Amino acid sequence: MEPIRLRRMESNDRSEVAELICVSTNYWYQLHGMPKTFTAGAASTEVFFDVYEALDPGCGVVAENERTGRLVGSCFFHPREHHVSLGIMNVHPNYFGQGVAKAILNHIVDYTQSHGDHAAHGAPALRLTQSALNLDSFSLYTRAGFVPRYAYQDMILDVPETGFQHTVPDREHVRRATLDDAAAMAALEMEVAGISREKDYRYAIENREGIWDARICQRQDGPIDGFMISVKHPAFRMLGPCVARTQEQAAALVAAALDRFRGGGVVFLAPVECDRLVHTLYAWGARNCELHFCQVRGRFQPFRGVNMPTFLPETG
Repeated sequence: MEPIRLRRMESNDRSEVAELICVSTNYWYQLHGMPKTFTAGAASTEVFFDVYEALDPGCGVVAENERTGRLVGSCFFHPREHHVSLGIMNVHPNYFGQGVAKAILNHIVDYTQSHGDHAAHGAPALRLTQSALNLDSFSLYTRAGFVPRYAYQDMILDVPETGFQHTVPDREHVRRATLDDAAAMAALEMEVAGISREKDYRYAIENREGIWDARICQRQDGPIDGFMISVKHPAFRMLGPCVARTQEQAAALVAAALDRFRGGGVVFLAPVECDRLVHTLYAWGARNCELHFCQVRGRFQPFRGVNMPTFLPETG
């Protein structure tokens, strides 16, 4: 292996990082007999750089070939008050199995351990959502101290051109989120999942790129019982993150979000233990396409409700 060095991701890495994300991800899935994930090409995967840079400037690391200057690996990370999320990690296929991902992961673990209030709480937890199909990455994370905490059914649902037609209880209590809801959304996620990301919610509600949608479930004059954020982009059509007190409220939020995906498919992660929610999704026509794990290194609070993570930005 040629020598590599790790460095901070810079703005002029944008197109090369996007190319790396597209090539490495598509190669891995095709190598294992599955279709490409990013069918719109590398221009579409620039959205990962754009979103992470907008939320957390400078929170990306690249592995660079010292001889050629070419990027051979990349990863984003997402610092928050109670945790750090590990975003999409990629290694060029020519460098698979050569320790690039391990070096990047160790860098982010070291960063996480050096932040936070050690005296009161210790270092913040490091979290990610990881494919159950990729046993190489599963081994990488578990060897580094991550523990699989929850499993998710990756499901895809095709929404008719005419829109979502099913009658769903609690659907009438779902409305679009406003910036005034962001603090309550953060408080709900803290209650349910032990983490909060008010900055992320504000970013999605503001929707400067025109790709986000944010909704909440709230009975009249009552507390917020759930929220759903979704993204619609050529690289990414996905529901989440979603947090709800009950499976029925989560179903209502899914139903409300589906209508913006008319005439196409949308992906979401349903917790395997939420049997009523999963069977409701099946009844609507959802089908399984993969499995994922919530992996956590450090402190973890068992979920006290429904948690549906996403991949952009990574939530864990």
